[in-house]
Amino acid sequence: MSTPKLVPLDRGEGSPLVPTGNPLVDAVGPATYTERQDVPDITAHGEAKIVPMRFAPTFFIAPQDPDPRGLKVEACDGAVAGVVKDLWVDKAEPQIRYYEVELANGSGVVLVPVALIQWPMFGLVKTDKVLVKAITAAQFADVPRTKSPMQVTLLEEDKIMAYFSGGHLYATPARAQPLV
Repeated sequence: MSTPKLVPLDRGEGSPLVPTGNPLVDAVGPATYTERQDVPDITAHGEAKIVPMRFAPTFFIAPQDPDPRGLKVEACDGAVAGVVKDLWVDKAEPQIRYYEVELANGSGVVLVPVALIQWPMFGLVKTDKVLVKAITAAQFADVPRTKSPMQVTLLEEDKIMAYFSGGHLYATPARAQPLV
């Protein structure tokens, strides 16, 4: 982890600390993470626990359920960040954990935690997008990446979640300001 880049807001004792650079990348405040092992979580059978659905042939979207693959991903600024390319599933606890998003700027793919995806009307009404209100479309370019296209490590999971969590406070200058 990088050393947090913070400075006191003023010279007074107990002054709040403010980020000096990009707090999402610098792991400041809600964007901090734990230095977990850089190995994938494994199932009881010794296989990678979280994998893309394309590598988990026994997993599928039920025919009566909406499938988000191919939908646009709209960021908090209203701009399109990319398109949902695949879903990453947890083989030990059968559920979707991440949406794999192919970035609109062509710079590759990133994982978005499923808990941070908002799907208007839960996909029950035909829509062409899902929403990610944590970060702006431009900030998707700096989302931490996985080393492998087939699995995610414990450390990578923490970095990804921390990045999006930090966006709730630091994605726009207005979010970091007091409410009163």
